[in-house]
Amino acid sequence: MVEEKHDTEDKDSTQNNDIDLENLDINEVERVEEPVLVQKEIEDIASIELVKRLKIGWNLGNTLDATGGSGLGTETSWGNPITTKEMIDLVKERGFNVLRVPTTWEKHLGSGPDYTVDEAWLDRVQEVVNYGIKNDMYVILNMHHEEWHFPSYDNEEKAKDILTRVWKQIADRFENYDECLIFEGMNEPRMKGTEVEWNGGNDEGWDVVNKLNAAFVETIREAGGNNPKRHLMIPTYAASSDPRSWQKFEIPEDDKVIVSLHAYTPYNFALNEQGTDVWSLSNSNDTGEVDRLMSNIDRMFISKGIPVILGEFGARDKNNIESRASWAEYYIKKASEIGVPCVWWDNGAFFGNGELFGVLDRRKLTWAHEDIVVALMRGLE
Repeated sequence: MVEEKHDTEDKDSTQNNDIDLENLDINEVERVEEPVLVQKEIEDIASIELVKRLKIGWNLGNTLDATGGSGLGTETSWGNPITTKEMIDLVKERGFNVLRVPTTWEKHLGSGPDYTVDEAWLDRVQEVVNYGIKNDMYVILNMHHEEWHFPSYDNEEKAKDILTRVWKQIADRFENYDECLIFEGMNEPRMKGTEVEWNGGNDEGWDVVNKLNAAFVETIREAGGNNPKRHLMIPTYAASSDPRSWQKFEIPEDDKVIVSLHAYTPYNFALNEQGTDVWSLSNSNDTGEVDRLMSNIDRMFISKGIPVILGEFGARDKNNIESRASWAEYYIKKASEIGVPCVWWDNGAFFGNGELFGVLDRRKLTWAHEDIVVALMRGLE
């Protein structure tokens, strides 16, 4: 069984510094020259071909997905600094060609029935997306810490209503973007607080996630501009890499749909704070868990022509840089062998008792864990 993580919401674990986050002015951030307004021709290719162009990615975690504060202040509410183009330039220069932009929308919506997205928030999200687009990166934009998409029959209609209304607005804003912008419908949709939250789900959860995924795809396909040809990511229940959650997973008949999975594997090494801090290439038990993960993905999806992106992976810092680097290289090597791009979860956290997945020091604009980045890139060779 592969156990899953939930995204860290521990703002206190982010690196401390002398910058006064409270008084940072977003208007002082260097702006990208202009939003992409003129429609760019979108290449009409299947997702199975597109993912071959995606090498390795980096998550802008605990930032636009943060839920503290209000208005544009949510971006820094979990302790990370305002995102700048210089940060994303550095990510691209280091070899990452995929930028995932986790984004929480629910704190920036008007009331029903319209659920209008705050214009200033949509502008800011677009600006950050443009940091990646201007760097010739593939950008994944999602819905992240949304409380309203609890996948139960009682909540299904409400979830579907908000999901489709908000995604229609996002699709309209980005309708002129080409294949370099990918939409991801939901992040880890699951029955939070229940016994099936992280153990693969149940019939009800699987069914509702399937229906929400279908509604998302239909909404984007009916939108204007390039959206009928946009590449879309849809998650399994909880974006789980536990094969039990795949039993009744439904994929729309659409050649521009990608399966979204998350896998912090082996759990006891990569995520469990009380687990081991040792991972060794010479230990078949250690390598075996990664091997089984990739074998399962290959058997269920890749071998059938269904593309997959591992939108989150990583190993938390336990003062074990050598083991983490060895694991990172092996993980990427095995994923690359089956053609699955991976996106490192970087939440900007380096100190404290939280989930410490930071590799880029966004304040100093340096790589705090260069050994891991080197290992990731070596895994691609």
